[in-house]
Amino acid sequence: MSIPEDDRRRLTVTEVADGAPDDFRHVLDRLIARYETVDFAAAIVLVDRIGAVAEEANHHPDLRLGWGYVDVRLSSHDVGGLTARDLRLARRVSELAAQAGATPRPAAITLVELGLDTWDGSEVAPFWNAILGHEPSGSGEVVDPQGHSPTIWFQDTDRHETPRQRFHLDVWVPVDEARARIDAALAAGGVLVADDEAPSFWVLADAQGNRVCICTVQDRA
Repeated sequence: MSIPEDDRRRLTVTEVADGAPDDFRHVLDRLIARYETVDFAAAIVLVDRIGAVAEEANHHPDLRLGWGYVDVRLSSHDVGGLTARDLRLARRVSELAAQAGATPRPAAITLVELGLDTWDGSEVAPFWNAILGHEPSGSGEVVDPQGHSPTIWFQDTDRHETPRQRFHLDVWVPVDEARARIDAALAAGGVLVADDEAPSFWVLADAQGNRVCICTVQDRA
């Protein structure tokens, strides 16, 4: 089945915000929802219904389920972002979840990436692909096509000797959850290192100086 040209156009952050149902949050390059169900059987029923509408639409989300929850992740992998196809399916999923009595839990949505400081990402990417059992992604990043392992991306830096922090976490959260995550981290003994790029990202550190970025899609190209 051919895809109409308009359905191949990547949407802007504003277009996604205007068109996505309240259950879903735009995180990194995905639309994500977390639903709470009464038990495992209810989660299976919801996944089965989502699978049916996904087949009808010929557009397939990544689904995860466990006892009492279902995660739905939408992205148009052929364009590397979100399209009108994702918005349409998100609205159908939201309807199905409401009919099933599932409760959206946007505060539970999180994506984690690993940033590695390096002066040559191409030199070390093959090693990390081999260690994690991945094929090269073509993007220069180390990407699990199934989404089970965090993406590893490479941040330019000068040559240096260890010890020096080389890895840091990028914790991607919904725009409306960022402040709560930051406040919780500060209350847990963390410190705010920098907020000059907020609300795209904030840099925080734990009590021993290990850094992490809280990231959102806000104010990004």
